[in-house]
Amino acid sequence: MVLYDDASGDSGIKDGFLTNAIPCLSPNANQRPQGQPISLLVIHNISLPPGQFGTGYVTDFFTNQLDPSRHPYFQTIAGLQVSAHLFIERKGRVTQFVSFDRRAWHAGASSFQGVDNCNDYSIGIELEGCDNIAYTDAQYDALARVSRLILAVYPAIKLDRIVGHSEIAPGRKTDPGDAFDWARYRALLDEC
Repeated sequence: MVLYDDASGDSGIKDGFLTNAIPCLSPNANQRPQGQPISLLVIHNISLPPGQFGTGYVTDFFTNQLDPSRHPYFQTIAGLQVSAHLFIERKGRVTQFVSFDRRAWHAGASSFQGVDNCNDYSIGIELEGCDNIAYTDAQYDALARVSRLILAVYPAIKLDRIVGHSEIAPGRKTDPGDAFDWARYRALLDEC
């Protein structure tokens, strides 16, 4: 079920939140630096445990509720405080964890065009997935819809300022990986 439908007429962004996303606030966020325009969109992937989908553990992770005893991998990430603005599940369902107007903790040590600390000026979208498994049609559709809204509300984000996590943290991060079809995504953005 896709909870994001531009045809409904209600789709939009109000006070930093998508009107049709599922809200689930993360404590892992803070204020952006004053006067810092939002000028970058970063595409990520995540699955917990790695390579498994639909578990609900990503929500637990972003809200500091992940039980490390549930899987050996969770012990390696226990105590990390991470978030993203949006999470798009395999069926296209969109959850918003952080207002776009606040700094989500998604990029880590990062730099874009010589400017460090990408969390300060970026919006982070996590796709449920991993580097080497194809993303779903529903995910591409949802990602394109929310991206178009973000581009309209935050005009400092230009098409050339939509990047993968791997581009802002090379050598440290590889997502969204080879499975992400950038040409398909950009073609969907051009349809608006």
